[in-house]
Amino acid sequence: MKKTLIFNGSPRSNGDTASLLKILTKNLDGEFKIVNCYKDKISPCVDCRKCREIDGCVIKDKMQEIYDYLIDCDNVVVATPIYFSQPTGEFLNVASRFQRYFSQSYFNKNKPNLKAKKGSIILVGGGNGEWEPALNTVKDIMKMINVKEYSQPVVSHNTDNTPAINDENAVKTLLETAEFLNK
Repeated sequence: MKKTLIFNGSPRSNGDTASLLKILTKNLDGEFKIVNCYKDKISPCVDCRKCREIDGCVIKDKMQEIYDYLIDCDNVVVATPIYFSQPTGEFLNVASRFQRYFSQSYFNKNKPNLKAKKGSIILVGGGNGEWEPALNTVKDIMKMINVKEYSQPVVSHNTDNTPAINDENAVKTLLETAEFLNK
């Protein structure tokens, strides 16, 4: 059974990002776990550097559960609004906790115990900026958790005028993304 970890970087529970995630989850096979970056109370990395000494993170919060899920999940999805051409700050705070994997491989010369994963990126914005910088940032982050293969990005970048759920190209790409993750 496929396992998918989804990071929702949006503060709005009924906004454009949420509407696209509802479509995605209805079309996903297997189980999925959604991390709500705004509501799950996950602390950012504080650069204590303990992960250079141990295989883990000393901050005890919901991130410990996410680390466990990451070990053998098949897919990772990041869905986030675009603020100043970047993912939201709350998503970046959560993602900063992947520093443990960088430290493990760079300082300790140990490869993290994470199987290769497929990844998908969903970006939503009003269109007053570029979305490519956000895509590149998320891909850099996903490398740390062993994402090796990506679907075409789902981009709805005109939500000031057209709600994401009515963006035909984004919805079409989203359905193709579900197929990619289900294979």
